[in-house]
Amino acid sequence: MSQLVVALDVPSPDDAERLIDELYELDLIYKVGMESLYGYAQRVFSYMEARDVRHFIDAKLHDIPRTVAAGVKQLVRYGTHIVNVHALGGTEMMRAAVTAANERADELGMTHPHVFAVTILTSMSQGDLLDVGLGGDPLENAVRLARLSKDAGCSGVVCSAHESRDIKTALGNEFLTLTPGVRPAEAAHGDQKRVTTPAEAVRAGADYLVVGRPITQAPDAFAAARAILDEMQRTVPS
Repeated sequence: MSQLVVALDVPSPDDAERLIDELYELDLIYKVGMESLYGYAQRVFSYMEARDVRHFIDAKLHDIPRTVAAGVKQLVRYGTHIVNVHALGGTEMMRAAVTAANERADELGMTHPHVFAVTILTSMSQGDLLDVGLGGDPLENAVRLARLSKDAGCSGVVCSAHESRDIKTALGNEFLTLTPGVRPAEAAHGDQKRVTTPAEAVRAGADYLVVGRPITQAPDAFAAARAILDEMQRTVPS
């Protein structure tokens, strides 16, 4: 069954803690992205550990293999469910990240976290890909990078729900997909270009759906999250 991930893209640790408390009974996963990771990481990690909630560290690491491995070892801690790197860093870098995550988890006596690889950002269009020298459309690039990620030992990839079904067809349903850019039908798209509704993402086979502003900026975050969960649970995967 698809799981909902709420992005803790909020400006202060007080805001993050308040959101976790408000949504606590829904048993969600929380994304620690760059705003929270760079702004107040230790506090939010400690709070999530105390509250025993799972988290996804959206670090998007992209560097030489040794540096990425060292970074992953520092990020993996109790409660870490997913940590991610950029697939464009290459097979050796991704493999180093997976090894480091497993070794650190063994040292801490915790379950191995999933290492996911970011394929193509959901804010990028085909024109953006051409600007950075990548031929082909987002789908072609996402599937190609997903193959590399699986070969490197990653559990899955971060991709648009538009690519999830094709990735599952190519690599099998056990290879996981995490989809940002998920918006309820009435929500603004913001800076996302390849968006889908929660129902569309579930039908595409996405294992994790990341939702931020439609929940965090809602007048009632609990009601907004509950409505998305209800939509997900009513939808039968294709």
